[in-house]
Amino acid sequence: MKITNIVIKNFRSLKEVEFQPSGFNVLVGRNNHGKSNIFEAIEWFYSGKGELSELRYVGAEPGEEVIVEITFSGVQTDIAYISNVDNQQKIRNIIGDSEMFQVRRTSADAKSRYIFNSRDKKWQKQPTGADSAFNNCIPRFEFILTDKNLKEVSAFKSTTPIGQMLSNVVSEALEKDAKYIEFKNKFEELFQSPDSSVKKLLQETSERVKSHLALQFPDCTSLEFKVEIPPFEDFLKSYTTTVDDGVATSADAKGDGMQRALMLAIIKAHADARRSEALGKAFLFFIDEAELHLHPMAQRQLKNALSTLADSVDQVFITTHSSVFLSDKHPQQAEFVVEKEEGATTVQAMNNRERMRTVYELLGGSPTDLLLPANFLIVEGPSEVAFIEQVCKRYYQDKPRIQIVAAAGDDERQAQYLGAIMKAFAPLGDSPIYKNRAVLLFDKPTGTDKEQRLQNFLDEHPHIRNGQRAHVLPTLGLEEYYPATERAKFAAVTKKVPLATRIGRTISRELFEDEMKVIFSALEACWDKAYGV
Repeated sequence: MKITNIVIKNFRSLKEVEFQPSGFNVLVGRNNHGKSNIFEAIEWFYSGKGELSELRYVGAEPGEEVIVEITFSGVQTDIAYISNVDNQQKIRNIIGDSEMFQVRRTSADAKSRYIFNSRDKKWQKQPTGADSAFNNCIPRFEFILTDKNLKEVSAFKSTTPIGQMLSNVVSEALEKDAKYIEFKNKFEELFQSPDSSVKKLLQETSERVKSHLALQFPDCTSLEFKVEIPPFEDFLKSYTTTVDDGVATSADAKGDGMQRALMLAIIKAHADARRSEALGKAFLFFIDEAELHLHPMAQRQLKNALSTLADSVDQVFITTHSSVFLSDKHPQQAEFVVEKEEGATTVQAMNNRERMRTVYELLGGSPTDLLLPANFLIVEGPSEVAFIEQVCKRYYQDKPRIQIVAAAGDDERQAQYLGAIMKAFAPLGDSPIYKNRAVLLFDKPTGTDKEQRLQNFLDEHPHIRNGQRAHVLPTLGLEEYYPATERAKFAAVTKKVPLATRIGRTISRELFEDEMKVIFSALEACWDKAYGV
């Protein structure tokens, strides 16, 4: 069961917001534009806690409700994971055989949540009894605020992740452990046996205290001091966390980045330990400013670790000010721009145009945030860029992200394009990242001079030729290389780039791979040699 739609109305700065999340969700925007409000709205959906007068959108009209509505999908399979069989049936009675599960909390009855009955077309109070019990019927919610610190998750308390992970496991293990049983017997012998010197000392002390107490309360005839064996939880309250990253010290003495990473690792381990209690063993991780205190390399490592959760049944939502989380896009990654205008927050799905604006205007990024892909494919002109980008977008999103560069720049002329490619390749040739990775795609040279120039280029760069990184079309240009059936569909289109875009949007994967093998081979070489693969 995963969230497929979120609607928030009149919650703090969120006048009316609706968006469709994926498995791994990145929300970006400036400070004070409402990113955290989105997460707090989901927290309110789960807990119902909060003073409504403080949560309500300041511009709401009288009578307008605060609403947080979440739609879950994949319901029928996951209902079977609800531990209470009666609750399983009660929910089935409401949603029938629908795979969608709409749930909302509103200010009209903030202590309860309601399920949409698609058969009767009405909202119906959730049937499990206590509102908190209903949380066992939907994915478990884990919220990591920006200001949450290591002690809040690592201190041993009944409400902390460490406490919840250790309590049941340790108590069960101790009760069966022979050494713990021996320890209890020794403790009783030391503190409770009539022959114990400690016991006798306690009795003598209690008698002295009793004699003084009896002067004020004559009816007091007995006073006894006892030492009971502490509950095992009391032993764990004094435990410490030590991290050895070359220097073994207390976790509290480590840097903020290490503490933040350790905190997130504990929370993930907590989720793993409690999956048997959660619906479908699924969790929702909401992490505010996930990159806080982390070096860019550590941010990438964190993103990789979090994205693996989205590969299974979990969902991850993060807010960030870091462009690192926009690079190396995960197959289930969805990105949203959060902005505030005239006091109201909007949430918009990020497209390629928005990506560039977001990196530069909202995140203050640099060109390297956009131009450090897994590899480069250098082509003749803009039409190749347009065509290949469309094909990759449709069929190869699971492949490493490559940057396609047009070397010549003038789609109307082929003259001097080889020289332009050589110039474009020159700075990459010395790059420690791309030196033996970048791939080149040439049009078939026209005339003896250009054939010789291509030959000279490959002779000067044998590592390109020998590394299968130079690919040459069998035609003088991309337009002649399109399959005839695809070209015929757009006979009226004469401009190269619009033609490339349209064919890229319609060509089947099979036709592309079978009849445009040179371009496909160039892509395969790019992916195979990609940085980090």
